[in-house]
Amino acid sequence: MAISHVTDQSFAAETGSGVVLVDFWAPWCGPCKMIAPVLEELDAELGDKVKIAKLDVDDNPQTASNFGVMSIPTLMVFKNGEVVDKVVGFQPKEALADVLQKHI
Repeated sequence: MAISHVTDQSFAAETGSGVVLVDFWAPWCGPCKMIAPVLEELDAELGDKVKIAKLDVDDNPQTASNFGVMSIPTLMVFKNGEVVDKVVGFQPKEALADVLQKHI
């Protein structure tokens, strides 16, 4: 499954069912660029167990504000539309995989 890009408008529909990892990021953010390949690897390994989505906080400030995102990258795990976990800052792949495994 490919990583999807969500917007303020599509956010609720994209995170409403199953386990979804949302990466709140911005193009100018160095740690956000570092985590992108980690998310690609997780997406390839976890297949359809977890959906991975990215939300550009500059283009979609409403959703970022709604969830209190103060620094990026912030990664939130949603399960059936509810936030069940949150990680702030760059994380190695193993740490993110451990967070996701708790919710699959």
